[in-house]
Amino acid sequence: MSAKKTNKMRRTTLYFLGFVIASSVALISYIQSSFLGKYISLSWVSLFFVFSNLITIIAIASFPNLIYKLGNYFTSKNILILLGASLLSLAATSGPVSATISLMFFIVTSNLIWINIDIFLEEVSDDKNTGKIRTIYLTCYNLGWIIGPIISANLIEKGGYPLSFLLASLLLIPVFLVIIKQKNNLKDKTKKTKEKIGVSFLKIWKNKNLKGVFIAAIALNIFFSGAVLYIPLYLNQTLGMDWSQLGWIFSFMLLPFIIFEIPIGLMADKYLGEKEIMLLGLLIIFASSLLFFYIKTPAVILWAITLFFSRIGAAMVEATRDSYFFKNINAKDLGLINIFRMTNPLGFVIGTAFAALTLLFLPINYVFLVLALIIIPAFFSIYFIKDTK
Repeated sequence: MSAKKTNKMRRTTLYFLGFVIASSVALISYIQSSFLGKYISLSWVSLFFVFSNLITIIAIASFPNLIYKLGNYFTSKNILILLGASLLSLAATSGPVSATISLMFFIVTSNLIWINIDIFLEEVSDDKNTGKIRTIYLTCYNLGWIIGPIISANLIEKGGYPLSFLLASLLLIPVFLVIIKQKNNLKDKTKKTKEKIGVSFLKIWKNKNLKGVFIAAIALNIFFSGAVLYIPLYLNQTLGMDWSQLGWIFSFMLLPFIIFEIPIGLMADKYLGEKEIMLLGLLIIFASSLLFFYIKTPAVILWAITLFFSRIGAAMVEATRDSYFFKNINAKDLGLINIFRMTNPLGFVIGTAFAALTLLFLPINYVFLVLALIIIPAFFSIYFIKDTK
């Protein structure tokens, strides 16, 4: 079998793994803030997510050494086991201490597993088709995110939160079995570069292109922190919309990730490059965040359309962010991949920290206004990067 065909089969396996893991994580992500709200107050919920994402950043910073010593394949299996254990613990939790500790483990491990998948995928990708490969992967990943909210909303209505946690853990079993079966295809093939996190960070910061996409990635995750944690709380607890409505709204809003990301990746590879698409996507995110602030009615159709519009922008930024970054690095650059994936918890730390401060003085809808304002610097960082076309 040719190397090209073998790599294609490996990518297909990784697309499947991305879909199933995302389905598992998505079952939890949109309900985690309301679940935690059963045990602690809203202001403490924000502080919990700040602290959890700081712990995640520390874990990501030490992750390259672990992968360098043990290998990406072995590490991925163990992270999956820990992720499944955190979900089972959440299903069995009965108090604030066990709930917060279990949810913290879920946040950390659900961030780390994507680094493993990134490395697997980068080893079977080529720069010429990076946009296409990454956006096919992201489309499969986001298909899982569409399915998750509908299922979790229905499960909460029927049996409460534990059913969602239990199902999420069960979904990881086929992932683990596929990784075991595909050992020869997934085992480490590229010798990783070992370097300190500070060195990796300086490499990104001194390169205006990598720095620009790094800041754009943080801005996207600042937006996600508001969209994932505070939109469900606002719609459910402030505007009074029930979970049966929210499940369908959240799944509908995620459709742009399925509809647009592959065409965006192909467009970035062949015609426009990433820069213009990324700028337009960020502008849509900014406008949507302002709309979240101004809309104060529980109109299902209005919120569904507004959230759908916001995810068009997010899909544009997400697709071009990954395409641009991975065109500029390769699989051996473990430190750079790690720093890049640190943008997820870093964006959540920034977003939830500003949200916590906002909630001390203002109603929850002001969180969206504040988050819109703090992503403005990303426009300048994107403007100065060199386009790939």
